[in-house]
Amino acid sequence: MIGELLNKEEYDIALLQEVWSEKDYMFLKKKLTCSNPHSHYFKSGVIGSGLAVFSRHKIHDTFLYRYSLNGYPYMAHHGDWFGGKAVGMVILNICGMTIHVYVTHLHAEYSREKDAYLPHRVVQAWELLQFIRHTSGHADVVILGGDLNTHPQDLGSRLLCSYTGLRDSYIEAKTFDGCEEGMTLIPQNPFVNKKEMVPFEKGIRIDYILFKGSPRVHVKCESLTTTKGSVPGKSFPYSDHEALSGVLLLQKTEEAPGEPDRCSEVTDVMGALVDMMTEARTEVKVGLHCAERMRYSTARVGFMGLVLLLLELAIALVPWLTLSMEHPFPRASFYLLGALCFTTLLISLLMYIFYTTEVKALQGAEDQMRLAMGGLQECLQGRPLFHPHVPRRVSDSPDS
Repeated sequence: MIGELLNKEEYDIALLQEVWSEKDYMFLKKKLTCSNPHSHYFKSGVIGSGLAVFSRHKIHDTFLYRYSLNGYPYMAHHGDWFGGKAVGMVILNICGMTIHVYVTHLHAEYSREKDAYLPHRVVQAWELLQFIRHTSGHADVVILGGDLNTHPQDLGSRLLCSYTGLRDSYIEAKTFDGCEEGMTLIPQNPFVNKKEMVPFEKGIRIDYILFKGSPRVHVKCESLTTTKGSVPGKSFPYSDHEALSGVLLLQKTEEAPGEPDRCSEVTDVMGALVDMMTEARTEVKVGLHCAERMRYSTARVGFMGLVLLLLELAIALVPWLTLSMEHPFPRASFYLLGALCFTTLLISLLMYIFYTTEVKALQGAEDQMRLAMGGLQECLQGRPLFHPHVPRRVSDSPDS
């Protein structure tokens, strides 16, 4: 039915998440041959990123960036780690305009009160905004769509929009038709855990269409709609999330000559951005402290396993040293204890490697944030500096 809906509406671009089965993608690709003949499926992780793009326009290039942090492998019932969460990019050319389209799905929030994945999601949001910044320099239009798993007021959402200049289609739309306050996860949905929705009577808005233009192209959102629960004529919805559908109006403009005064354009929001960066660094440091503590605990367990295993080997040598044919312990118990020690040592080693990787990723993200915040503070002090979401212009003169 999702395929039928996309076929009927004939969207220019359709961004899907949680297409875990490649067979489902191939089914949709075949079904949308007429309405969206161009498509790409982003493969990642064990079960795939779940990201797919269908387009009415030719896809000229694609790229996938996999997030460095994505939950824990031993939390198998959550499954995020096995999906290999990522951001996918496709480049289109529409009426002479270069369009960079991004689709992503961030780590889920399984508990609002005790969110163990908050540092991971903050790092994912940071890597997402950095990826967009560094790959969209030549784009006339930038569009990001997906399940960010963050509320509009959450740190990840605020940091993403403030740092990249992306605008929220729900806020910018001239007309809106959909669930109340743009909610995309509503309690009435039968696929939603009702207990998790208790604090949110109306639902939550965690799915977004974000966009921005450039000096060459002005973009505005004409309308935004969402599905409203059940499929027409059915007793169930298309998915556990309501679908977002937006209409963007692209207007070519003439570039204004000269180099803009970037600092003066953003001074009023720079202080708030510095505060957000400080908040993000704090969350990352909390995650770093937890990861270091878990790595230390894992190392202790592994060391105990190694000591016990060495003790087992020493006991095994007793008959050889005493020239006795009898073993001092029952063989079954001896082998069982040896297997347990070896398993403990092996698991501890694997977990130590995993936590070391997590520590390195968190340290790297914190270092990047520290440098970025230093640049923002310099800009606040009045020094000329390239601001994150102000487009740069490069002169065509040979001396540039």
